[in-house]
Amino acid sequence: MRLMIIGQLEGYISQAGKIALQKGAKVIHCEDTEQAIGALLNGRGADLAMIDVKQKIREFIDRLASERIHMPVIACGIDTDARAAVKAIQQGAKEYVPLPPDAELIAAVLAAVTEEQSNMIAADPSMQTVVKLADKIAPSDATILITGESGTGKEVMSQYIHRKSKRAQAPFVAVNCAAIPENLLESELFGHEKGAFTGATGRRIGKFEEAHSGTLLLDEVSEMHPQLQAKLLRAIQEREITRVGSNNAVKVDVRIIATSNRNLEQSVQKGDFREDLYFRLNVVNLGLPPLRERPGDIVTLGQFFADKYADANGMKRKKLSENAKAKLVGYGWRGNIRELENTMHRAILVSVEDELEALAIHVQESAFSPGAPGTTAKTPETTAGGTSATGTAGGRTLKNPGAVEALVGRTIADVERNMIINTLEHCLGNRTHAANILGISIRTLRNKLNTYKDEGLDVPATASGD
Repeated sequence: MRLMIIGQLEGYISQAGKIALQKGAKVIHCEDTEQAIGALLNGRGADLAMIDVKQKIREFIDRLASERIHMPVIACGIDTDARAAVKAIQQGAKEYVPLPPDAELIAAVLAAVTEEQSNMIAADPSMQTVVKLADKIAPSDATILITGESGTGKEVMSQYIHRKSKRAQAPFVAVNCAAIPENLLESELFGHEKGAFTGATGRRIGKFEEAHSGTLLLDEVSEMHPQLQAKLLRAIQEREITRVGSNNAVKVDVRIIATSNRNLEQSVQKGDFREDLYFRLNVVNLGLPPLRERPGDIVTLGQFFADKYADANGMKRKKLSENAKAKLVGYGWRGNIRELENTMHRAILVSVEDELEALAIHVQESAFSPGAPGTTAKTPETTAGGTSATGTAGGRTLKNPGAVEALVGRTIADVERNMIINTLEHCLGNRTHAANILGISIRTLRNKLNTYKDEGLDVPATASGD
């Protein structure tokens, strides 16, 4: 764990850094956010930042995003100042930690970040086979290509391999080749010198140098332009890179892991991907099964995400009801683990029962397809939870009348309105976050809220920076 401490806060935040050091973390201290950004751009990577609430948190997080630096940020303030905590969360901080620091709390924060970044749930036989192969190859320096559908956990697997490798104490650096504009990706990978191009106001260390002695993840490598593929091939073969705007080669020692959700062999045949680079990356191939082919892991993952977001929102953890479990296992999960995570985030926010009920789990009905692998066909006599009991309504026979008891006497508009308002309250008024959880566009959400205001209802205020 590499921890970046930003600010002073009367010396308390430095005390937090000392506790982190005692817990085995590597700590770098920066006076302010500008110094922190400078350190990050010059290769001083970090897995987590703890920042004084008096610093410009929103500007810092926006700058991280613009520089394509992915790192959770935790705000720190003296005592339990609720107003400061809410403001920090609204500005984008992942969590708020009160100071003076508590050793157990700091240890828990470090452990939570480590678990979140590299947690591996693999009880299903199809996934256990993959994990066993990963365990065998992790200690080597072999280049690995991880393939699988979008959302199957390719980056989590790469972090798992890094943790199991002899490079575990060195940096793990990830770069998303699909998310970075083509004209910036070369600089992102290899770095650049001051004045190398318009906007290059200073030297920047690339991901290869940042990952020196550790592991470099090339996420979605199939999206890389063929011209840059040639430079990547040379870097892997020669174990050296040249910064943009420089003629001097720099030696690097990195273990390469690449991922792709495309069939790279077909990309090679089409001429979209270099054959020599494909063979250089595909020394060992790990194919991750889609979630629908891992039925033994679905409930465990669902409970993990429900607990995670209950903790993140300061809510009581809830066990999945049997109906909820049946609904999760019976769904097709086209979006795989990523879709499951988003679904459980929303579910824990809108749940109203002591156990997390099936009605709180919102999934796209079209993803149910009779006879499809890993899915269960719905019939008119099956509720969302998949259990049966008898009852009647409007001349129709219903199954499990208790499941709809909470909705009796309420219109669909009532249920929708309560769900939207409750979700918005849990998101501290952040419209964008709430819309993502609800699965609707921000425009639709705003139109709904305007309607509620016209009806005289109290609507949570807009979050700062939303």
